Amino acid sequence: MHEPRIIVALDFPDDKSALQLAHRLDPQLCRLKVGKELFTATGPHLIEQLMTKGFDVFLDLKFHDIPNTVAKACQAAAHLNVWMVNVHALGGRKMLQAARKAITPGTTKLIAVTLLTSMDQDDLADIGLAGQPAQIVDRLARLAFECELDGVVCSALEAAHLRQQLGERFCLVTPGIRPRNNDATDDQRRVTTPQQAIRNGADYLVIGRPIAQANDPLLACQQLNSEITAASNIRVEN
Repeated sequence: MHEPRIIVALDFPDDKSALQLAHRLDPQLCRLKVGKELFTATGPHLIEQLMTKGFDVFLDLKFHDIPNTVAKACQAAAHLNVWMVNVHALGGRKMLQAARKAITPGTTKLIAVTLLTSMDQDDLADIGLAGQPAQIVDRLARLAFECELDGVVCSALEAAHLRQQLGERFCLVTPGIRPRNNDATDDQRRVTTPQQAIRNGADYLVIGRPIAQANDPLLACQQLNSEITAASNIRVEN
């Protein structure tokens, strides 16, 4: 059994809804992501419940603050024994280095958010960031790499370039994933299919609504895993 490459986003307002979905999934087929809304509503207790069910948990809180504050937050996350935690690369080199020092390498994975997949060129202009989205992602991913983080969150559309530039060991986590028969982009701007994301070099795919809102979430997860496996075989052959 290969390690799960799907991370199911538990985008719910309460623990009951999150646990109901987790009960319908298999920890051998997917990991789970707990974000700001759910963690704020439920706290660490839900993390413990999900891990008791056998799931690896990605704590998606995108820490972004002064270096010491982020370091303490990362340390607290690592003490929860979560599989992965993230910070914002826009926090800068000192913050990223402080976060790295706070987590023992080889334990909780530490990754950085480059550019939110909801942002496009107009959004960048609004906040005064110069360059195309792909250029900014490249710059921030390289900064995370230099600070020895385990990887980054990026759009699958940028994964191929980052994989080429930063090597096979650097972890690429891609949200904005929609199955080929699903035309909804919701609030994501830079989206692609699971097959294309894997072919582009993504390691893990964050998938929310296509699994959470499926009539049979486990079947949806199994089907997506089959697509991922097929795409992975093509990538290896190439």
